[in-house]
Amino acid sequence: MKICLLTYRGNPYSGGQGIYIYYLSREFQRMGHEVEVIASAPLPEVSEGIILHQLRSSSIFHPGSSFRRNLTKIRNPVDLYELCASRLGIFAEPWAFSFRAYAKLKELCKQRRFDIIHDNQGLGYGLLLMKRLNIPVIATIHHPISIDRQADLEQANGLRERLRIKRFYSFIRMQAFVARRLDRIITVSQSSAENTKLFFKVPADKFRVVYNGIDTEIYRRNEKARQSRNGLIMVANTDDRKKGVLYLLQALQMLREEDIKLTIVDDAERHSSYIEDVGPLPSYGLKLVKKLNLGEIVQFTGRLTHEELAQYYSTAQIAIVPSLYEGFGIPAAEAMACGTPVIATTGGALPEVVGDAGILVPSRSSDALAAAIRQLLNDKQAQQRMSDAGEKRAKENFNWEQAARKTLEVYQEVLTTR
Repeated sequence: MKICLLTYRGNPYSGGQGIYIYYLSREFQRMGHEVEVIASAPLPEVSEGIILHQLRSSSIFHPGSSFRRNLTKIRNPVDLYELCASRLGIFAEPWAFSFRAYAKLKELCKQRRFDIIHDNQGLGYGLLLMKRLNIPVIATIHHPISIDRQADLEQANGLRERLRIKRFYSFIRMQAFVARRLDRIITVSQSSAENTKLFFKVPADKFRVVYNGIDTEIYRRNEKARQSRNGLIMVANTDDRKKGVLYLLQALQMLREEDIKLTIVDDAERHSSYIEDVGPLPSYGLKLVKKLNLGEIVQFTGRLTHEELAQYYSTAQIAIVPSLYEGFGIPAAEAMACGTPVIATTGGALPEVVGDAGILVPSRSSDALAAAIRQLLNDKQAQQRMSDAGEKRAKENFNWEQAARKTLEVYQEVLTTR
């Protein structure tokens, strides 16, 4: 098959979308399919032999961007709208990317024809134009972004911030409109399917669930590292308030007498928020650590390679996934594959991923997190039992070859139906 993957943002260090594109495209290629990726910055990594088409962006949400500088590079109305919208605090990248991707696809289709177009969470209006090319268009929705908006509003400080959040997430209506009109929707868990159906009103018969995978060549048990296990680990972008860092840090406050160290794998100095003429805004995670006076027991690692991350998992005593919601929960699966006991919340798909191989606590509960951490730290037998069960569960249920094969089954189904 000739497959075109779309991703408006694909940096593997800024969330699961970049990981998804890298491994899915790699497995397709290994199976003999031709894969091309259309993306805008931050770009995904792709395997050798996969063609990557880079599209521009006029958004000023990227660190180092400026309205004045981007204004000099305006080429068309799409560029102008994205620039002005981002200046007003509206996240227009999925909208703008979809139109640029449509123009790129029209150009590419003059030379070759794709069998399928597969969008990765963008859901811009341009996808509906792509249907005019008489090529099936499907999308993966990792989770409905309405849940991110809900989490941000819950933790907002004051009316002004609430209004800013609502303005930023105004693109959600577009995503719901587009999702209902695509040929199929792939979700990465049953929970994500249910929530997407609820928030986006997508007909139930359009959903197909395909679990994410993990790279078990990298994330696996390391017996040498296990001998010096110590402390807790959380892997997340802490600027994403949905990841629950607030509740984990509050739990740590309750456990001060336990002398517990927490490692957060996050490039917190990256500063995801940037305002022209003001500069980078403090990271949410860093601000919380300072506010709660936890600087002596919490460290941020910065950006890590996959191999370094696997090492951190293996040397941690417990991996904590305190998310309010996860469409899948890759860090939980990675930790399990490394044989690291997991404490996770019941937010979203985490019960599907963790199963009985870890401790599950209610989301948004610092007390429950603190109690589970204290309990597991003092129960070596439970740690060993969860370590073995988690490794087995991860290997049996979450691998990228299986994810790619099931995704191809969805492609074939759509092509046959058409």
